[in-house]
Amino acid sequence: MGRRIDYYDDPNAPKANSLVPSVNVVVENDKGEILIIRRTDNDNWALPGGAIDLGESVTQAAIRETKEETGIDVEIADLVGIYSDPKHVIHYTSNNEVRQEFTILLSARLVGGELRASDESSAVSWFSKKEWQELEMDQSMRRRIRQYLQGGLSPIIA
Repeated sequence: MGRRIDYYDDPNAPKANSLVPSVNVVVENDKGEILIIRRTDNDNWALPGGAIDLGESVTQAAIRETKEETGIDVEIADLVGIYSDPKHVIHYTSNNEVRQEFTILLSARLVGGELRASDESSAVSWFSKKEWQELEMDQSMRRRIRQYLQGGLSPIIA
C-alpha cells in the first residue's frame, strides 16, 4: 500500500494533478464524543471519509465511507463546511496522484452499527472534545474538527 502525504503551503510540495470531490463526517455519540479513525496510509488520526464515487450523492458517499471505515451507521444531519484550498495538496505515493483538497464536511447522527477497524482504519474510537486534541493528525483535519465544535449559523467555505 502506498502512503498519503499532506502538504500545506509548502513550496517543495508536488504540483496537483487531480481534483477529487470527497467527504468527511463528524459523528457524535450521546456522550458528546467524536468518532475518529487512525488511517492506515499515514498513521494519522482523522474523521471518517473519502472520495465520492461516480453515481453516488454526497450524502450516500458520507454514509458509505463512515460504514466502511468504522462499522457505524449514520444519518446525515448538516453541512459543516466546504474545503478547497489549493495550498493543501495530498500526495498518494502508490500512483503518484497529487490531489488539490476538495472536501465537504458533514455532521451526522449515530443510528447503529458496531465499532470496527478496516483496511483503511487501523483503529476506530470515540474521543472526548478534549482528548482528540492530543491525537496526531494533519492540520487540515484539526481545523475541520475545531470549526465543527465552534459551530455557527452558516457553513464554512474555505
